[in-house]
Amino acid sequence: MPLIKNGAEIDDIWAYVDGEAELSEGGCFTVPLGRFLAEASTLAERNTQVGVRLSPDDDAALLEPYLQQIQLIEITFPKYTDGRGFSQAQLLRRRFGYEGELRAVGHVLRDQLFYMNRSGIYAYETSRAALSEVLEALKEYSEVYQPAAGGRVPVFRKRHGN
Repeated sequence: MPLIKNGAEIDDIWAYVDGEAELSEGGCFTVPLGRFLAEASTLAERNTQVGVRLSPDDDAALLEPYLQQIQLIEITFPKYTDGRGFSQAQLLRRRFGYEGELRAVGHVLRDQLFYMNRSGIYAYETSRAALSEVLEALKEYSEVYQPAAGGRVPVFRKRHGN
């Protein structure tokens, strides 16, 4: 699937390692939350970049003690009606101060990209939207009304100078 990040389609250097599959000696990989928590100390000792993939029912708060050692968190969107990934992203960015890469994976639709970005997700693995559509979606609204992890100043703060 194409990976779109920072306004460009880029090569994905990360590999997702599901379940108990053997981890390679080098490279960048992500693992499910359960595996990461079970092997956190072993993974921290490796000379590789480590990421975590969150399912919608995973508790993002469990990652708080490990956020400094995680370079990538993939947030899974299994279907367009499941918005729990937006909440996970907001928690990671706003409450826990995660500054690494948040990436949307799964059923990533053009119509959700603006809101994913507002939640703090800046990379999108999608086969459903071309680069031009992603860039267009991110510029869809010129103003926002609520504060969010995306960093844009809401209209009411602009109006009142707060």
